[in-house]
Amino acid sequence: MINEPKKTDKNDFIKIFKEKITREGSDKLLEFLEKSDFFTAPASTRYHGAYEGGLLRHSLNVYECLSEYLARDRVKQKYELNVSEESAAIVALLHDICKVNFYTTSFRNSKNEQTGKWEKVPYYTINDTLPYGHGEKSVYMISGFMRLTRDEAMAIRWHMGFSGIEDKNMIGKALEMYPLAFALSVADMEASYFLEGTDEK
Repeated sequence: MINEPKKTDKNDFIKIFKEKITREGSDKLLEFLEKSDFFTAPASTRYHGAYEGGLLRHSLNVYECLSEYLARDRVKQKYELNVSEESAAIVALLHDICKVNFYTTSFRNSKNEQTGKWEKVPYYTINDTLPYGHGEKSVYMISGFMRLTRDEAMAIRWHMGFSGIEDKNMIGKALEMYPLAFALSVADMEASYFLEGTDEK
C-alpha cells in the first residue's frame, strides 16, 4: 500500500517540530530544513517514498509508528522504556535528514503503454555531496545545530537495524544497549514496508 503525501504534511511536520522540540539550536535546524529540499525530496530512488514529498511523509509515518510503539503499556512497564516526547520527535522526524540535498532528477526514455510512443520520463538519482554514511550522517548533520543525547544519537545512527550493512553482531549489540534504537528501527521498518510499500511490488 503506497502512502501518498498529504497537502498538510509540511504544516503537520512544522507543528510537531515546534511543539515537541525546544532544544537550543532547534530553531536554526528548522530554518535549515525549510531552505533545503527536505519538504519536497523523495525518501528513496525507487523503493518506499519514491515521489516528491516522500521523505517528509516517511518522517511523519515513522513519528506516528514510534509514538504508538512507545505508548504501549508493555514497552513502558515491562521494558521500562520511557522516552520524552522531545526525544521521540527528534529521532523520528530527523532520522533521515541525511537525505537532504541527496537526490536529483534525471530523465530516461520510456515507452508509453497507451500510445506506444517513446517519451522522456523523470526519475530520481543519488548525488551524495557528503558521503558520510547513513545514520551517522544524520547524527553529524543534526549535531551541527543542536546537541543530541547519547540515546538519541545511537537511535538515529542504528535506525536501519539489521537491514544495515554493518557487522550484524555490532548492530545487535547496539540495539541491545540502546532500546530507543531498537524502537526506532521497528518504527522505520513498519513505516517503510507496511505504510509506504514500494513501486516494485
